[in-house]
Amino acid sequence: MVISDNEIAQVRAATDIVALISEQVALKKSGRRWTGLCPFHGEKTPSFSVNAEEGRYYCFGCRASGDQITFVREMSHLDFIDAVRLLADRAGIELHEDSSAGSARKERQELLGVMAKAVDWYHDRLLNSPDARPARDYLRSRGITGEIARQFKIGWAPDEWDGLSSALKLNEKLLTGTGLGFVNKRDRRQDALRARIIFPIFDPSGKAIAVGGRTLPAPFGIEAGNDSRVEAKYKNSPETPIYSKRRTLYGLNWAKDDIIRSGEIIVCEGYTDVIAFFGAGMPRAVATCGTALGEEHFRTMRNFARRIVLAYDADQAGQSAAASVYQWERQHEVDVVVARLPKGADPAALAQNDPRALRSAIEQSVPFLQFRLERVLEGADVSTVEGRARAAERAIVVLAEHPSELVRDQYLMQVADQLHLEPSSLRPRVNEQVHNPKKAGDAGAASTNVVRPRRSSGAMPRPGLEALRLLIHEPALVKERLVAPYFINEDQRDIYEGLSSGRTISEVVDAFNLRGDEEVAGVLGQLAVDELDREYSETDVIAVVSQLIRSAAGVELKQLERELRAGTMAPDVVIGTIRDVKDRLSQLDSAHGEVAEQDLRAWLVERASKAP
Repeated sequence: MVISDNEIAQVRAATDIVALISEQVALKKSGRRWTGLCPFHGEKTPSFSVNAEEGRYYCFGCRASGDQITFVREMSHLDFIDAVRLLADRAGIELHEDSSAGSARKERQELLGVMAKAVDWYHDRLLNSPDARPARDYLRSRGITGEIARQFKIGWAPDEWDGLSSALKLNEKLLTGTGLGFVNKRDRRQDALRARIIFPIFDPSGKAIAVGGRTLPAPFGIEAGNDSRVEAKYKNSPETPIYSKRRTLYGLNWAKDDIIRSGEIIVCEGYTDVIAFFGAGMPRAVATCGTALGEEHFRTMRNFARRIVLAYDADQAGQSAAASVYQWERQHEVDVVVARLPKGADPAALAQNDPRALRSAIEQSVPFLQFRLERVLEGADVSTVEGRARAAERAIVVLAEHPSELVRDQYLMQVADQLHLEPSSLRPRVNEQVHNPKKAGDAGAASTNVVRPRRSSGAMPRPGLEALRLLIHEPALVKERLVAPYFINEDQRDIYEGLSSGRTISEVVDAFNLRGDEEVAGVLGQLAVDELDREYSETDVIAVVSQLIRSAAGVELKQLERELRAGTMAPDVVIGTIRDVKDRLSQLDSAHGEVAEQDLRAWLVERASKAP
């Protein structure tokens, strides 16, 4: 569905954000704001603030921020469209959709309906069909009882060419649109999955969107040599209009409540591992669906928990793309830790044979970098100089992958202590590796490239923040006195231009998030609820604007001095300009301050227009 910007704005305007949030949080009036305990993290002192006029919220503790739509998405774990629909229904607003959007929505509903029927059909075959007995026997051998099979709606695909497609009378469009089958070379409908245990995959709201199938191992399945097929153990639905592998996490629909309660999400390798964690009393496990853990998965997970536990087997966890993990930790503000599973242990087998050990492995999870170093240094020969040197070389590569110098140095000291070396002998080598990464000999790293974080403007200049705060909360005082060139900080200038475009704060925040500037969106979200600490007089406003102008003019004066040294402009012109600008700056606080401000404004705007 495509919802127009006008209708989204109408839904936002019709939704009282204080009333909406008050259904989940006890809010108390504090000046022009409302405050309360943050619903997104545990706290005893209120740090959650709501601006009723702008329809924004911000937590000064965990930095959660957003508008009415964001709040519904975070609390109910809905996508954007469903959140808008919910608020529209609440406000009595009828959403309109163009014909193409209506057609797409109808197709999606049709595909979801077919997938739901398919899941029920597979599930019934597992429970009741005689040909599914080997599958039932295998599941029982893995500790999956009938009760568990019903909980996860596990199914069975019979060893038939078109059992599902014939039973559901699926045409080609529905068969291929859901990924449940295809039309073969003989122009006959054929099921995609045969002789496999079926694990249905649901979206977070509980709608079936795909299936995964596992072959039966010997002695439960077809013996080698009795069939010409040689197939992968697991086979998953292809990408479809209702299913995206890179965004989907198996089990999230069942796990989300415990994830939210515990603040922790466990990431496994496969379906049976997820089921095993539920059986071991940790119903907060999910798994990727036949694809590597990626950016979209982290975007999804951060909406539910800030602690992410990788519960792969030890070798696979060590082979994860380390640089990407560190980047995601920083970007999404999550902590990635690794479960200390016994070497060679399979979580599903461990849950069946020693569930206490599995719980202990999760409880004793360690930070990703610590786990990587432990794997690299495991078995290091510290009895010889050569052995310690080789271990140090491997550790240096792993240390250099982490983007934080402070974190690197803390672990560097641990490595030095373990290898009986002086930290001062390792630091130059680590720094060299950071700035000139080279291929590791046998460090066991999947990647030795250092991922640089997104450009950051550093600490925000206070004059710019003060001016933007005034522009949001008292626009009449400064709206006509500010221009973009006054803001020397690029992010602050972007915020100013967004606020000056006529869009609402929520629309500007959405635009920043859309282009990947989450940090800038967060700053604007905080400014929206950060109430002015006093009533500003005309003198106060002059002081804020003058400070902005002095900062901006200072930057341009330094540039003029560089141009003078480079000889790119006539010396007398440059010197005259510098003298005039300094003269105007000295007049800002005098009786001629208004004229000086106008002259400096014109000069700064002219300089900005000529900038490359």
